[in-house]
Amino acid sequence: MASERFQSRRDFFLKAARRVVSEGGFQNLQMLTVAHAAGSAVGSLYRYFPSKADLCAALVARVSEREVAVLSFVADTDDDPGQRLADCVATFARRALRNRRLAYAMIAEPVDEAVDAVRLKYRAAISIVFQQLIEQGRRNGSFRTIDARLAAACITGAFMGAVVGPRAPANAED
Repeated sequence: MASERFQSRRDFFLKAARRVVSEGGFQNLQMLTVAHAAGSAVGSLYRYFPSKADLCAALVARVSEREVAVLSFVADTDDDPGQRLADCVATFARRALRNRRLAYAMIAEPVDEAVDAVRLKYRAAISIVFQQLIEQGRRNGSFRTIDARLAAACITGAFMGAVVGPRAPANAED
C-alpha cells in the first residue's frame, strides 16, 4: 500500500512537471515551479526526486515510454511493412507537432548528461521498432537488402530532427 501511494504521488509530480515543460521547456523547469504547479511543498517533491536531473530523466522516460508504446501499437498490424513504417513516422510527427514545446524538450533541448542518456535509451527503443519493420519488409521482398539497424537509426534521427529542427512545420497541418 505504501509503495502504491509513493508511485501515485510520484506520478502526480511527473504530471505537474510535464505541464511546466510543455509551457516553457526544461529551461523553465525548477523544483519550486513544479512543486507550485503540483500544489505542494518543494520538500515533498525532493522526497520523490532528489534532484532536478532525476526529475527531468524520469519525465523523459515517462513521455518516451508512451511514445514507444504508441509506435509499437501502430507497427503491430497486418499492413505492408512499408506502410506501417510510414504510419509510425506520421503518427510520431502528428503527436510531436501537437505539443511542439514538449517535443523539443524531449528530443533536443540541452539538458543534463543523465537526461541525455535516457533520451538515447528511448531513441534506441524507437529504432528497434523500425528495425523490425525493415527486417520484415526485407524478408517479404518489400525492401531491398540493407543494414536494417543502420537504416532504422537513420530514419529515427531524420524524423526526430524534422519535427523539432529549424525546418519543422509550424503546425500539424503543414
